[in-house]
Amino acid sequence: MAQNLKSGDKVTIIAGGNKGKSGKIVKMDRKNNLALIEGIGVRERHVAKSAYRNAGKKDIHVGIHLSNLKKEGK
Repeated sequence: MAQNLKSGDKVTIIAGGNKGKSGKIVKMDRKNNLALIEGIGVRERHVAKSAYRNAGKKDIHVGIHLSNLKKEGK
């Protein structure tokens, strides 16, 4: 990647369903070229009951590919 993105950078999404939205990078996954953006890409996952938790819904963060992000300038 030509961009030097890191956690804490403010970025704008340039492609996909969330195009035009902006936020701060919470976490980077360099192995898969993904970034977790604060407040964007939150989905619900249904979880089954186990010995340690009840059944229900759990919010998970879905990563956005680095090629769909643009670092915001000053």
